[in-house]
Amino acid sequence: MENVRRYRALASLCRQQAAYRPLQNWQLLGQAEHFEYLAEIALKAHFDACNAQREEDAIAAAAWEAPVAA
Repeated sequence: MENVRRYRALASLCRQQAAYRPLQNWQLLGQAEHFEYLAEIALKAHFDACNAQREEDAIAAAAWEAPVAA
């Protein structure tokens, strides 16, 4: 999650700089878009990892709760 925060901060900085540098406006806005894309990828990877761990925990819990035939 720290990477997501960094990417978003860099994107914000690029957008702020674009407001003050009209000659580099498009380049800076392109970099901002790239950083937002990286943040989205990192966020998706984080949630995919969390969901995979949750599924593994559910499978392990189900194995412990399975009734034993007598």
